[in-house]
Amino acid sequence: MHSSKFERPRTIVITGASAGVGRAVAREFAKEHARIGLIARNKEGLEACRKEVEALGGEALVLPLDIADYRALDAAASKIEETFGPIDVWVNNAMSSVIGLFKDIDMDEFKRVTDVTYLGTVYGAKCALKRMQPRNRGSIVFVGSALAYRGIPLQTAYCGAKHAIEGFYDSLRAELKHENSNVKTTMVQLPGINTTQFGLVRNKIDKEPRPMGTIYQPEVAARAVVTASNTNDREYYVGLPAVQTIIGSKLFPGLMDLFLGKTGVSGQKTDEAAKHDQDYLFEAVPGDHGSHGNFDDKAKTSGIVMKGSTVRALASVLVFGTVIAATSLITSSVYRR
Repeated sequence: MHSSKFERPRTIVITGASAGVGRAVAREFAKEHARIGLIARNKEGLEACRKEVEALGGEALVLPLDIADYRALDAAASKIEETFGPIDVWVNNAMSSVIGLFKDIDMDEFKRVTDVTYLGTVYGAKCALKRMQPRNRGSIVFVGSALAYRGIPLQTAYCGAKHAIEGFYDSLRAELKHENSNVKTTMVQLPGINTTQFGLVRNKIDKEPRPMGTIYQPEVAARAVVTASNTNDREYYVGLPAVQTIIGSKLFPGLMDLFLGKTGVSGQKTDEAAKHDQDYLFEAVPGDHGSHGNFDDKAKTSGIVMKGSTVRALASVLVFGTVIAATSLITSSVYRR
């Protein structure tokens, strides 16, 4: 008998499951003995993930495909339901990126990042809703980023795609509210995560890249994703840097431009010379790359997780406090004259 709090093992779909956050999410769901459809291009990584899931008491179905191919994704969703039953949770996690100044990025590279990161998320939502809406139940988790609110240098394609996901999500959630749908949606905004992404990304700078700012282990993100899948809360922010970035971008966008202009490029570089070896942009890089990157010695194993509503309340308090302080200064200045 499984030990999950649910009446039956849930059916989960995870895109980008072969490495990084997606793979950590699979392990976290496996702890509740879930049945998981694992989607990514890298078959070796997916097979390794399947073994991890099964070792933790879950079941897994390996589905190697390109998330930018809607028909392949839709067929995979049907295969998962034929094998495990109705999909309960769909995790839109797959992403791609290019590290480099916009002037150095080719437009086919930019398009590919958009196709995978943005359209792959749209396609995932379409496949999930196609099955969940007739049943009027299910949960879709969008794995977002603080960079959905604040673009940074060297990541124009990725930040643009994450901003696009945010706009799409706003519209979709409003439509579901309009229909009084019981399908749940939530977005988990992540900070810098220690994943294999930084060793596999297409790199156009002179150094090996690193996550910006404070780094967290993928398990921190995975726990937040599983928590979010059980709610209909609008969004969650993971890690204090994500909260600070989002509040800062709302209150002081001009200062953020200046700050990131001075620190954003160097803050994404290691001291190691760029290798410019194989990258994952157009083809999967063979082999099992695991879920952790090269920053285990710097990555935090825990971090705060806050609801978006709480963060917005804090931002409102900050704005109110700033207005009161400014008013007080002006008033006192007038009375001193």
